[in-house]
Amino acid sequence: MGNSKKSRLADVLGTPDRVAVERGLAEFRSGRPVLIAGAGVTVLALPVDGMTDERLAGYRQLCAPAIPHLLVTGRRAQALGLGAAGPVGIKISETDRAAAILALAADARVERKLDVVAAGPVAGAAIELAKLARRLPALLVAEGVATAEALREVALVTVDADAIAQFRRAAIGSIAVAAEAEVPLRGGLRTRFVIFRDATGGSSVAVIVGTPDLREPVPLRLHSACLTGDVFGSRRCDCGDQLRLALSRLEELGGGIILYLEQEGRGLGLANKMRAYQLQDAGLDTIDANAALGFDDDERDYGVAVRMLQILGCQRVRLLTNNPAKLEGLAQAGIEIVGRIPLQGPVNADNRRYLTAKATRAGHKLDDLLTALAEPAETPQPRGGRDRAS
Repeated sequence: MGNSKKSRLADVLGTPDRVAVERGLAEFRSGRPVLIAGAGVTVLALPVDGMTDERLAGYRQLCAPAIPHLLVTGRRAQALGLGAAGPVGIKISETDRAAAILALAADARVERKLDVVAAGPVAGAAIELAKLARRLPALLVAEGVATAEALREVALVTVDADAIAQFRRAAIGSIAVAAEAEVPLRGGLRTRFVIFRDATGGSSVAVIVGTPDLREPVPLRLHSACLTGDVFGSRRCDCGDQLRLALSRLEELGGGIILYLEQEGRGLGLANKMRAYQLQDAGLDTIDANAALGFDDDERDYGVAVRMLQILGCQRVRLLTNNPAKLEGLAQAGIEIVGRIPLQGPVNADNRRYLTAKATRAGHKLDDLLTALAEPAETPQPRGGRDRAS
């Protein structure tokens, strides 16, 4: 087959490197190890998130005689008191079970002595692959694998480290409209839902309210999916309140767009958001809880939103937000921001600390809420299964 024909096939089906990353993501989501190659080394990486004792024993057998270590991010290392600026390796014992290793990656306090080893040249790629798979950014890593016979028995996927680093941009470029339909909402509000899908199967939605004039600046809300707040009315966050306020404001303004983005928990994913809630219940605020799990303050990539707007033909917007990072993210990607419309929901005893952290530590424009926060809180409701936002 000629090179030009191969090139055309790669354009349609994806380059071998990109396909390998997609397969690596599927392996991580299934809790299986992946070979990551780069800078002259190859490591066998296994996410600790969801790892069982049986899977751990199999992984150790594959690695033998190499001894695996736990790879964590610099944020997690700092939370453990290790003072690292970037990823580090932590020695584990041959007798450590899966639960003990997961505790090293996610618990608020770790009492055991920690011995650090070099992270290695592909550490960043391994962590990025785990984040893309919505797993904890903590993995078991070992250089080298077992015999050729063992490798034939287990169909390991090999992923290039450089391809992982470039994958987010490639995934954004693959976004396309999958389906759309008219959806009337409660109260008679007329909307059209446009479903977008990328090459990995991820789905985000453009909710078009009314008939906005795309020749003029369009009122726009970027809304990260929040199952607890949007669907179940959680009092730990203001997400559901902001979503309902946005719908009301867009109706008042004669139309607009809500981009409902698949970025639960500021990009952590739902399971990690629940872990962050547990750390908040142990005393951390929302930002420190994310850091303790090894994440940045905000893991969202607004390139997804930009691509969706480009497909919709929307280039100028008035953004409904309290978050300056959203303004900066869209503006840097070429979307013209002509104004900001604040969305300020109610303060209650369960979201007070969360909103305070957003205002004082993340720079959210919540001046009116800061005034309310200075006032006495209402009496907290009993805990019966309620949660606080990540």
